[in-house]
Amino acid sequence: MPEVHITIGGRQFEVACQEGEQPFLEAAAALLDAEAQPMTEQMGRIPEARLLLMSGLLLADKTIAMEDRVATLEEENAALKAQLSDASARPAQRVEVPVIPAALADSLAELAARAEALADDMEQPGAA
Repeated sequence: MPEVHITIGGRQFEVACQEGEQPFLEAAAALLDAEAQPMTEQMGRIPEARLLLMSGLLLADKTIAMEDRVATLEEENAALKAQLSDASARPAQRVEVPVIPAALADSLAELAARAEALADDMEQPGAA
């Protein structure tokens, strides 16, 4: 069983762990040390048990806050999925875009040209 040397709050500890778990143990120790360092800087020498207890409680508090945030995000995610599911369950609306056939457009343009020609003829002096 491998022995891992960790430092928490300026104190050295030797901890045994399963093969392959060293990186996880070192990462956990780094988190605990990050909580312990400010306490030792502010209060000086603290008994080992108290230092580890306080550091553990601070980490537990952060973990609880993160778990609450995860639960809130999971609820929001479920609500968004439900909205998406409701939207996809409704039948799609049919949208029709009117398209004017080219032949009709040509006919309307020809009629407009004739109307303009008639209007021009009527405006000419002497036309009656």
